[in-house]
Amino acid sequence: MISKLGQIMLYVNNQDEAVNFWTEKVGFTVISEENNGQGFRWIEIAPTKGADTSIILHNKEFVAKMSPDMNLGTPSLMFFTENLDQLYSDLSNKNVKVGEIVEMPSGRVFNFADDEENYFAVMEKK
Repeated sequence: MISKLGQIMLYVNNQDEAVNFWTEKVGFTVISEENNGQGFRWIEIAPTKGADTSIILHNKEFVAKMSPDMNLGTPSLMFFTENLDQLYSDLSNKNVKVGEIVEMPSGRVFNFADDEENYFAVMEKK
């Protein structure tokens, strides 16, 4: 039986730029970093230390060489925030591309893009 979602694999073109985006602009924390010295490097990030789910940033080119049949597309992720307006303002002020705030039956939501034009969504949950 599966008890929870532990990690999400996000394949990026530039791991260092991706770490900077998620930590400097979105406010995530680096949980750990591994490097086997032979090109396989991954960085674990999360909104906070101790979060139930984290994102692992993998080098897309390296993984494609190791596993040519793997789907390296960006997963559709929905993040939650308690203050959507504040997050929207913070991301906009940091020159993050953000979409319009939309009213959905389940709450207000907007999307944002990382520096590689991968889009993610945020929903207000109080």
